Amino acid sequence: AVQFSVVRPSASRPPLGSRAMAGRRQPNVLVTGTPGVGKTTFCEALAAASPRVKHIEVSRLVREKRLFKEWDDEMDCSIFDEDMVCDELEPLLEEGGYVVDFHSAGFFQDDWFDLVVVLRTETHVLYDRLERRHYPEAKIKGNVEAEIFQTCLEEAQEAFEEASIQVMELPNNSQDELEEAIERVRQFVDGFEPK
Repeated sequence: AVQFSVVRPSASRPPLGSRAMAGRRQPNVLVTGTPGVGKTTFCEALAAASPRVKHIEVSRLVREKRLFKEWDDEMDCSIFDEDMVCDELEPLLEEGGYVVDFHSAGFFQDDWFDLVVVLRTETHVLYDRLERRHYPEAKIKGNVEAEIFQTCLEEAQEAFEEASIQVMELPNNSQDELEEAIERVRQFVDGFEPK
């Protein structure tokens, strides 16, 4: 599995929230968290549980559409281009009805989402998951440290605090926790009413 990381903020993106996506009939949900917390599994299950949303796995989109300009050999990942990713996602998200899965939240427009979910995992669980993916030890250590320091949670809270979008922190250490988290978000999705 190839992971993606951001290193360059985009100077050409409009300020967050500058283009309102008013009138969506279906909600958009962002699911973020450290690599290995279960974002893709969660999003696939949510999309199966609610006919109101379809899953977009941003890392797959980056790979398939080549939305990057550089490669980090040391971390074995692309350095995705924020503008290219946003340009690809914006027309889809304007319509609503998507659950978007990515480890980074800070570069997204704050009016693209109606709910942000940050999945969290205990470090020993995360370590085991990343080891099963055959990540190099340095990459495992970096991701475990990011989880310890709540990097993804803080990024999401910062990115969406001014827009007053709920940031929901949910544990995902077991099948039971996964099912509970999916049910909470499914209730939000199914109960969504346009503004």
